[in-house]
Amino acid sequence: MTAPPAADTLVFFGATGDLAFKMIFPALQAMVRRGRLDLPIIGVAKPNWNAEKFRARTRESVIEHGGLDPAAFDKLAALLHYVEGDYADPATYARLGRALGRARRPLFYLAIPPALFGTVVAGLKGLSCAEGSRVVVEKPFGRDLASARKLNRLLLSVFPESAIFRIDHYLGKEPVQNIIYFRFSNSFLEPIWNRDFVKSVQITMAEDFGVKGRGKLYEGLGAVRDVIQNHMLQVLACLAMDAPKNTGSEALRDEKARLLQAVLPLAGRDAVRGQFRGYRDEPGVASDSRVETFAAVRLHIDSKRWKGVPFLIRAGKSLAVTCTEALVELKAPARTVFGERLAGRGDVNYLRFRLGPEVAIALGVRSKAAGEDMSGKQTELLAVERGTGEMGPYERLLGDAMRGDAMLFAREDTVEAQWRVVDPILDGRLPLREYEPGTWGPPEADRLASPFGGWHTPGVTGRKG
Repeated sequence: MTAPPAADTLVFFGATGDLAFKMIFPALQAMVRRGRLDLPIIGVAKPNWNAEKFRARTRESVIEHGGLDPAAFDKLAALLHYVEGDYADPATYARLGRALGRARRPLFYLAIPPALFGTVVAGLKGLSCAEGSRVVVEKPFGRDLASARKLNRLLLSVFPESAIFRIDHYLGKEPVQNIIYFRFSNSFLEPIWNRDFVKSVQITMAEDFGVKGRGKLYEGLGAVRDVIQNHMLQVLACLAMDAPKNTGSEALRDEKARLLQAVLPLAGRDAVRGQFRGYRDEPGVASDSRVETFAAVRLHIDSKRWKGVPFLIRAGKSLAVTCTEALVELKAPARTVFGERLAGRGDVNYLRFRLGPEVAIALGVRSKAAGEDMSGKQTELLAVERGTGEMGPYERLLGDAMRGDAMLFAREDTVEAQWRVVDPILDGRLPLREYEPGTWGPPEADRLASPFGGWHTPGVTGRKG
């Protein structure tokens, strides 16, 4: 298959915003340092700025987030251009058109609030180079299934699906990609990766801090919209999808879409919402807020491979630790040859994917304990730890978008499938359970996992949390 032509210019809207400051500028400097970026970069944002002020903002960004590389930054600064103006003003797009010059394959990055997508997309439609361009949009891709479909229709009115890159930075993380690589590059896994051998799958994304002054923003999200609908369901897809038919980007995205379309929509009995004590005292948070800072769900996949296997996900703020981990617990052997009583999670095989902040893939196995008796002990075999020289997620994803490689980006059918799963619990009717900061969320969440041995405490074998 012929590779798509690379972008010839990067244009990003929201050039003076927090996302650009914290993520995009450092990623661009890293790309220059690796020799992966040598094209014009045009920032588009608020009036009363200029190219000099824009470069100064970029320099401040890389100093604060990652460190200044003088040689790489000088090269980056030489690539920077700036177009000021209101996104709703046609004159802004006329200035952008002049700045683009002879560019025919620009990559437009919408690092702006979703409420402005429509305004900017409409403005881009009039540019002469729009037909050969691509667009990158940041999550959230809507607030529910209906709004996601509306956003997709809007984007498709100007860009074909093949030119739309929905960026979820979680997919650019090395440990998330390693789930897929590890699964499909090791022959011992496939024969046991199914309902006959897997007892349950748990995914936990815990943060030991609150909203860090972002209460007003978080009020419009909540845990389900913020991380479960996107990050956690993508991790689930990486764990449960079938092997792609070939090495192409679309083959992998086809399998993710097929898996997520098989996940049954959530029922109220399979979800628990919580809010940590003190959240309502945060600046920007309503005194009677009904927004969840914790959510736990029990999912079921209607497929021959996974029918009957529970997939448990929980995510929350102000929990006991900060970590993200997936645990695939295997069933106990059909019979115990040595008469041992295998009582629980600490006595059976499992595969553990630690996704952050530390990174590891580990296999839990039984081995003989020293002594005369044929009795065993649980041992964990560490398969991989964090390597050096890893790309940051934004560096990787920006480079992929510029090259036209869509493998790590969400497709329209996948986004809608994810919203379909969580849509039934977005209306706020589920009770909101209060929990103490520093715990593992509301006790009511325990009922979701108790039939399967309770929640796994990330990083600790055989313990519940």
